[in-house]
Amino acid sequence: MPGLDLDLDLERTAVFLDFDGTITVDDVGIHLLERTAPRDAWWALHQQYERGELESRDCLVEQWDLVEGDEATLRAIAAEVPVDASFESLVHGLRAAGARVAVVSDGFGFYVPAVCAPLDLDVYTNDVDFASRALVFPYEDRCCPCSSCGVCKQAPIKDARYEGFTTVLVGDGLSDRKAAGLADVVFAKGPLARWCRLGGVPAVEFDTLADVHEALLG
Repeated sequence: MPGLDLDLDLERTAVFLDFDGTITVDDVGIHLLERTAPRDAWWALHQQYERGELESRDCLVEQWDLVEGDEATLRAIAAEVPVDASFESLVHGLRAAGARVAVVSDGFGFYVPAVCAPLDLDVYTNDVDFASRALVFPYEDRCCPCSSCGVCKQAPIKDARYEGFTTVLVGDGLSDRKAAGLADVVFAKGPLARWCRLGGVPAVEFDTLADVHEALLG
């Protein structure tokens, strides 16, 4: 990635970071499921989602119903997954250069604010009402043509583009696919990178956020 020139005016750029597997080194939702839910059941749902037989929001609801444990236990398990070592420096560097930065996450979501709050980031994510044990979707978009995601990652990207910003998506999972088809620049790894290669979607492949830092900030 050294020498990559994306020719971006960062003062007119909005960067959207996925959380699970992007800001964190592994997928926190998968880690929670592995620790607290019957593997055969949650993995079958995951495979249905990968094959396109189950929509994102429906998959999340059904998987969450399998999770066992109280709030304190689940938060502790989620906190076991490390954050990418370059996350803070990337956010600080982008802001210093004038870019907007936000987090877009279509996972269980309840663990995202604790990581992002110290950086005062705008966060679009699902959440859990632990009093009722219900998974809630404050950022679903029923006006979207698909209206099937827990968090509509396309919506904030569309808003930023409408304001005249160049949009950058940094992600790793299948929940980033629709946003990847809309963003001006895509950084991809894991399943998202494979999907971009197969679908002919231009993407800069990365391993860690240090790679994204180098590409955008040098």
